[in-house]
Amino acid sequence: MTATAVPAKPARAAQKGQQTKAVIVDAALALAAQIGLEGLSIGAVAELTKMSKSGVFAHFGSREELQISVVREYHARFEHEVFFPALKAPRGLPRLRTMFANWMKRTSTEIDSGCIYISGASEFDDRPGPVRDALVESVSIWQAAVLRAIVQSQSEGHLRADADERQVAFEIHGLILALHYEARFLQVPGSIGRATVGFDNILARSATLAAPVPTAAAAAPAGRRLKTVR
Repeated sequence: MTATAVPAKPARAAQKGQQTKAVIVDAALALAAQIGLEGLSIGAVAELTKMSKSGVFAHFGSREELQISVVREYHARFEHEVFFPALKAPRGLPRLRTMFANWMKRTSTEIDSGCIYISGASEFDDRPGPVRDALVESVSIWQAAVLRAIVQSQSEGHLRADADERQVAFEIHGLILALHYEARFLQVPGSIGRATVGFDNILARSATLAAPVPTAAAAAPAGRRLKTVR
């Protein structure tokens, strides 16, 4: 008996569904960057994508699931732009500096659009639930990566073994938060340069004589700048 071929239509339909969902998430992410996760709604995203509300709802089932999908997509893009490229740099300070340089590149573009991590923390800091859990998980993963790079810098002999690695990580993260506040909210000129100097100062306090000299690429993040923060 000849085996009956399995129709390819279900597979094509599933692929098309995933593509449509990706388009929706991309539009929702762009919208959330401007108005925050709390501002997202099935109706607003349907209007932006020129789809019906029922069509958008069919892919997510709820506004909350749409918000979570946006958080996960933001995290995936953040890792792709900031974390994974830094793994190509040598362990220790070169990798930590590359991570920060990549972080600054992304931050310089988000001065226009906004950061989901920062706006989300403001919106959901005191609101337990799946959206807050997704935000906390994403930020915690990134903070752990920064801390790991600092510890590796100590093991490579680039930072002193007695340096408080969690304090270093705390101060580095604080620079990014201050940069968003100063550059995006207050529009203070020179904010990006001050953040870069601040990073160098943090490392200098714990650096050893074996610490490698930063390359130009790692020391000066490139990318688009707003005229208010040059």
